[in-house]
Amino acid sequence: MTEAVPILSGLLIYPIKSLDGVAVDQVTLLPSGAIRGDRAFALFDPSGHFINGKRNPRIHALRSQFDRETGRVSLTVEGSLPRAEFKLPEQKQACEAWLADYFGSSVQLRQNLEMGFPDDTVSPGPTIVSTATLAAIASWFPGLTVAEVRRRFRANIEIGGVPAFWEDRLFTTADQTVDFQIGEVRFLGVNPCQRCVVVTRDAHTGAPYPNFQKTFVAKRQETLPTWAERSRFNHFYRLAINTRLPASEAGKTIQLGDPVKVLAQLR
Repeated sequence: MTEAVPILSGLLIYPIKSLDGVAVDQVTLLPSGAIRGDRAFALFDPSGHFINGKRNPRIHALRSQFDRETGRVSLTVEGSLPRAEFKLPEQKQACEAWLADYFGSSVQLRQNLEMGFPDDTVSPGPTIVSTATLAAIASWFPGLTVAEVRRRFRANIEIGGVPAFWEDRLFTTADQTVDFQIGEVRFLGVNPCQRCVVVTRDAHTGAPYPNFQKTFVAKRQETLPTWAERSRFNHFYRLAINTRLPASEAGKTIQLGDPVKVLAQLR
């Protein structure tokens, strides 16, 4: 059997948390371990909570296009022709007003250039999944494409050239991390990411897929690879790997085509 040769096959960043992703060829890692420009902006409601798919399903119907060079974001509503464009952060207030009109309540747009707004602030590095994993999940749900599964799970890094769930070797017991490298950048694999209600819904409309979570949990348990550390699965509603980076990796870049190599487990 030919040995798998893992490579970095996909890179996605999400300039505004919970809105559409942007496919890129390379990214730079910040001192915090986060990708520069990923989740750099986030929307907040009057209570100071994130406006995201967990709390407000209407966000699924918002379409966005973000130009990383100019900082311009184009916003529209799914199925609607009018499009609004704003340069961020300079036109932040105008963007907030447009969003408030859409959501029906005030919206605050905040920016964080040091870490962005990751779900896991302890392990804010890029999330990782393999392309074969996305294809396997799509096969569990009639009518879902790989592209739709990708939009639902919103990982930053895709690994190609490997079998489904290969990434489950990038974490180990709770008191350890897995040391691995992409190109010249060293990463620490921490844990399989716990999922939320968002992945059960159509990424463009918010419509729920019947029994998505129940099916996912059953199939995830059934297909869990022998290389996965089972102690990290208190439940099987987990997918993609959370990461951290050593401080020495700040400012380094990774790019499409970089080789991926597992190095060692570290305490």
